[in-house]
Amino acid sequence: MFRSLLPKETGFFDYFEQVSALAVECCRELRQMVSYEGDITAHVDRIKEIEKEADRITHTCTDALHNTFITPIDRAQIHGLSKRLDDVIDAIDATTSRMAIYEMTDVRPEALQLAEVLAEASGEIEQAVKHLRNLRRPEDLNQHLIRIYSLENQGDAILRGALSRLFKEEPNPIQVIKWKEIFERLERATDRCEAVASIIQSILIEAS
Repeated sequence: MFRSLLPKETGFFDYFEQVSALAVECCRELRQMVSYEGDITAHVDRIKEIEKEADRITHTCTDALHNTFITPIDRAQIHGLSKRLDDVIDAIDATTSRMAIYEMTDVRPEALQLAEVLAEASGEIEQAVKHLRNLRRPEDLNQHLIRIYSLENQGDAILRGALSRLFKEEPNPIQVIKWKEIFERLERATDRCEAVASIIQSILIEAS
């Protein structure tokens, strides 16, 4: 009875939506970067700014979780979702930072393909997160999750093709090493998107 009289903290949904919006922007910067739209350094710097802002919001969410008695969804799910959303941005930041260090100016086509997959996946994540405030129409949420899983599979396929072509066509072993790492980092970011979808799906299942 006492617990039912205490107010629930609903600000967690705000945190999720803020970080998912940052993920969309981060993926857009990545796609523009590998498409040679604008100054590469400017994109890398902006992604770093986004990463820092996402970290700040994630820390705020964690602090709120520690100070909230009743939460709108399971505490572990709140912590897990906030961490996984931040992981998507961290993965992209790590990739673009490494590309800048390697001074990779000639971008291989598969990098753009993976960036496009990430841009679409982040958009689906943003829409899925918005549905968490109201789970009365699970089919609306499910369609976004299914699309994220499909995009992750596309990322796997692109990676396999990219590595196969890289090993066959690139004569410079240093370039092979560099691009192998970049491709794997980009695909890892799609895995992070899938991890977000898995947590959202667990929230949906528990609420049904």
